[in-house]
Amino acid sequence: MTARAADRARYDRATAHLDAPVAIVDLEAFDANADDLVRRAGGKPIRVASKSVRCRALLERALARDGFAGIMSFTLAESLWLARSGFEDVLLAYPSADRGGYAELTADPKLASAVTVMVDDPAQLGYIDAARDGGREVVRVCLELDTSLRLFGGRVRVGARRSPLHSPAQVADLARAVARRPGFRVVGVMAYEGHVAGVGDAVAGRPLRSRAVRLMQTAARRELAERRAAVVRAVRAVVPDLEFVNGGGTGSVQHTAAEDAVTEIAAGSGLYVPRLFDNYTSFSGRPAALFAQPVVRRPGVGVVTVLGGGYPASGAAGTDRLPVPYLPEGLRYDPQEGAGEVQTPLLGSPADDLLIGDKVWFRHAKAGELCERFDALHLVEGDTVTATVPTYRGEGRTYL
Repeated sequence: MTARAADRARYDRATAHLDAPVAIVDLEAFDANADDLVRRAGGKPIRVASKSVRCRALLERALARDGFAGIMSFTLAESLWLARSGFEDVLLAYPSADRGGYAELTADPKLASAVTVMVDDPAQLGYIDAARDGGREVVRVCLELDTSLRLFGGRVRVGARRSPLHSPAQVADLARAVARRPGFRVVGVMAYEGHVAGVGDAVAGRPLRSRAVRLMQTAARRELAERRAAVVRAVRAVVPDLEFVNGGGTGSVQHTAAEDAVTEIAAGSGLYVPRLFDNYTSFSGRPAALFAQPVVRRPGVGVVTVLGGGYPASGAAGTDRLPVPYLPEGLRYDPQEGAGEVQTPLLGSPADDLLIGDKVWFRHAKAGELCERFDALHLVEGDTVTATVPTYRGEGRTYL
């Protein structure tokens, strides 16, 4: 029996009392992935990206381990909820236009001390001030650096379109603007190199593209390391007591951690290891989060149909954004139908061994987005479900 077949047998036994659709997290794999992230971080703390987990119980599990400290959140409302739930260090990774949230933040000393907001434009400071509604608490501010690689005099850009702040001078100018404005304090700098951390460099069947990605990432890491160090020097000249410099992502942990200027690493997807991380040479992890759909039809030889399963991930549309049939091995989508809203036909010889009601296990393309489809995660240890915990959705929290 292969390792994957053994996993399938375990998951089927563990969830035999549960009807599909059902989502699980294999705790042994989750913990092993956490240990690997800590190893790659080389002693620098890992801030857990909540958007990649979206389950309070599993955020708590990660943060209880040595090597993890703090949360990187994705909306202001989520940040306030987490702070009220007892998480004491929450960095909001994206600028917000939540006026009500800012009013709450600036009126509550506990929230203001626990939550750091992201800023990359002086206009955002004015927006926050206009939303204060009498709140006088000092707002903790993190400045975001644009990490994109710019080539040929800026005519070619590689990387996400995030912050407008690219040079050390631009970031330092904003740090001075914050320092001059009452009610705000710069405490951190963040730089997320998504074109390194979030792009696979070993895509099956595409050797030339994979080599080009590796060359790009090598150049991008070198350029960003130099520029990030210069940015931090420039900001520290304005804010000598800067608390943290955050960088990285699951796909670049060890490379980012090697930079002296970086004090902490952001990662979250590496705890679940969704299918997008199958295309990396920098690390390998164990799939920890899976979902199962039930077989409801057997249309013919070599075909079964499962209920639902059309759970595409965000990003540019493509087949790489679809979940992948994982267990039993050897199933594939019908190219004419793909993953369906209500039903999904699957092709392959393993279909002939599946019966009505059997579970087919899938891996989602991205990590935490799976939790927007399920209100609970069943935690598996060995061949037993040892706990069932709510996702954000299960707690009535849908933030985007």
